[in-house]
Amino acid sequence: MRQVRSQPAEVLLVEDNENDVELTLRAFQKERLQVNLQHVWNGEECMSYLRREGDYADKPPPDLILLDLNLPVMDGREVLAEIVNDEKLRRLPVVILTTSAAEADLLRMYELRCSAYIVKPVDFDRFREVIRSLGDFWFSVAMLPPKP
Repeated sequence: MRQVRSQPAEVLLVEDNENDVELTLRAFQKERLQVNLQHVWNGEECMSYLRREGDYADKPPPDLILLDLNLPVMDGREVLAEIVNDEKLRRLPVVILTTSAAEADLLRMYELRCSAYIVKPVDFDRFREVIRSLGDFWFSVAMLPPKP
């Protein structure tokens, strides 16, 4: 049973594939998870969002980041490396949500201290189950750090 949050969780989705953005949004809606889902298209935008620069100055800080690895401009590997090296950002939970099942990617992301690594299922029903499990854990079970 899900705990009821007093406020929706702020989730930042970093994803360059338009179909995956739509599927993720639909999965969150179908699972009725209380989240405000923000989205950026690449790693450079992600870092600007997290540092609240430019167009992102008034955006709320995320409770959780869903990060794809294969992004244009600055990929997810570079983003996570930059997050963990930034004193103000390093405690943000980062869940890798990617199509890559490569062991090298998995090992590297855990070396960089990702919070979890999830390979995106192709089937939408299975993807919904993943989003439901993610929501149950991160928004009902896990204690999230205070926002920076």
